Amino acid sequence: MTRTDQPRDSRTTPRRKVLISGASIAGPALAFWLNRHGFAVTVVEKAGALRGGGYPIDVRGTALEVVRRMGILPRLRDAHIDLRRLTFLDEDGGEVTSVKPHSVTGGVAGQDLEVRRGDLTGALYAAVRDDVEFLFDDSIATLDQTGHGVDVTFRGGGRRTFDMVIGADGLHSRTREFVFGPEEQFHRYLGYCFAGFTMRNTFGLSHELMMWNTPGRAAALYAVGDNDDVHAFLNFARPEPPFDAFRNPEAQRDLVATVFADAGWEVPGMLAALRDADDLFFDAVSQIRMPRWSSGRVALVGDAAYAPSFLTGQGSSLALVGAYMLAGSLADRDHAAGFAAYEHDTRAFVTVNQDQVGEGDAALFPTTARALEQRNDMLRHLSAMPSSEGRPAHSALTLPAFIPVT
Repeated sequence: MTRTDQPRDSRTTPRRKVLISGASIAGPALAFWLNRHGFAVTVVEKAGALRGGGYPIDVRGTALEVVRRMGILPRLRDAHIDLRRLTFLDEDGGEVTSVKPHSVTGGVAGQDLEVRRGDLTGALYAAVRDDVEFLFDDSIATLDQTGHGVDVTFRGGGRRTFDMVIGADGLHSRTREFVFGPEEQFHRYLGYCFAGFTMRNTFGLSHELMMWNTPGRAAALYAVGDNDDVHAFLNFARPEPPFDAFRNPEAQRDLVATVFADAGWEVPGMLAALRDADDLFFDAVSQIRMPRWSSGRVALVGDAAYAPSFLTGQGSSLALVGAYMLAGSLADRDHAAGFAAYEHDTRAFVTVNQDQVGEGDAALFPTTARALEQRNDMLRHLSAMPSSEGRPAHSALTLPAFIPVT
């Protein structure tokens, strides 16, 4: 547990106490802005420490203004990966075409950021660790809403009462399950599963991604720099999610090995590395779609409320923007009015970004031979086009200038 003293509040009214579940991206970002608005904030995280490493993530559009206002933009600029090219390969490993990354992602060269996940979470934590309380290696066991607040028991044995609880605990949010019910009612499966892990860079790759495709299958190697490791990625179409594999890493490895058993290119070596990987991340490609993001004194932010899936590349950006909007909406309102304002002012931005799936992104993983050839033709044309000016969805929200407490 890390606890730091809160700055003295000059107001005569008690500071409202907020518990945030999750210390990845949305959680620390929300903690930063709630603290700026005068709240007493506690963040609980089930991991024993801040999670480093992780796959590269993007910060684009409106989210860039959020990190600028937080004062962490220079640090993130220094951590920018600067991916230089994407190379697409056919079934035999031959090159289909090579394109600039932004022509595929819809980003803006020279403005958008791509950083290691650990670099973003580290920057967010550093910006807030001296101002809020962090409880690592703990989580919410039960929560009970009453007329005066939310009574919370922790798995570590503690009991406390908060004015509000915010779930920032990801796609498979436990907070959401406690308050809103089973995930299945909000889970929109997009027809794919994926496995990600790191392996030795024996391929001579540097600042580039190579992607092999056959109908319904994709394998990618992503070198974020000149170091010894690459991020390996295996994606495949499947009519229904493999629910029996989600909590069983060996079943995940067996499923992926079966799907890619006859694959060429570098896939056999990737499957061998998969067997020994200690950082395997396996999941379904899916979104969370909810009619409401709050109930009583509990609300959700980031992937817990509106995961867009990696097909949009907007998960981290929506988390950052949502955290800013939620904190600002609560600044001078009670929880009911604040949560309502948060949804009213943020939902359209979330929806337009979630709706990017089906408008070109999922086409990177075609499931038929005809669709694969159409995708390859599209990519060949992209290589001859000027750089993208960015997708309108990424900047579809202009941040209001909420006034922090002084």
